[in-house]
Amino acid sequence: MSTEFKDHFSKQSSEYANYRPTYPKELFFFLSSLVSDKEIAWDCATGSGQAALELASFFETVIASDASAKQIESAQSKPNIQYHLFPAEKTTLADNSVHLVTVAQAIHWFDFEKFYLEVKRVLKPGGIIAVWGYGLHNINPEIDFIVKNFYSQIVGSFWPKERIYIEQEYNTIPFPFILIPTPTFSMSLEWNLKDLLGYLRTWSSVQRYIDERKENPILLIEEELKPIWGNEEDKKKVSWPLYLKVGKN
Repeated sequence: MSTEFKDHFSKQSSEYANYRPTYPKELFFFLSSLVSDKEIAWDCATGSGQAALELASFFETVIASDASAKQIESAQSKPNIQYHLFPAEKTTLADNSVHLVTVAQAIHWFDFEKFYLEVKRVLKPGGIIAVWGYGLHNINPEIDFIVKNFYSQIVGSFWPKERIYIEQEYNTIPFPFILIPTPTFSMSLEWNLKDLLGYLRTWSSVQRYIDERKENPILLIEEELKPIWGNEEDKKKVSWPLYLKVGKN
């Protein structure tokens, strides 16, 4: 796999910050329980900082890094979060300096071998790495049918090849650490139709479709979704499965 930074999200960084789902607090309680020393956590490929904000409640310092300056510009600040601009595979972190490494919805973009070498360099002995991603969401059968067809048929050919790791629920990514059993987590939010369409616009496949065809594919399903949704301001429960791997250095 190439070490070239695959920037699929900078262009829609503001929408990414507004419409990407947040992770369950129970996940961070669990991860923090695995680490006795809560001095430093590193949230790698932080994007707009969703995971870093949660980690900041448990750790003295959170180093939140991304290779995209636009993503970091959209991130929310907190006094104990330090945002840094560097790629996952080559950091400015000191040897044996980090107690927990997290990667949320991003490890499938990395050069695995180089990233894991960097993780083993910066993690303290016995330190923890946690990586997670999430699959296609669920709302109700009628809406899900339209969105799944959009995902696979309309923008399906525009997904980067690395998307396969998400579809395989992270079961096929290499993970050279001592595996730790984990609970099952999921995410859920209450969204109106505007929120859903905003989220779909953050998909890398949608952005590639727009770049290549010079038209917005969401317009192909928006009118179909409206009568099924009902009042566009009505909120519906949106749920995602979470795929989690946790290991010890």
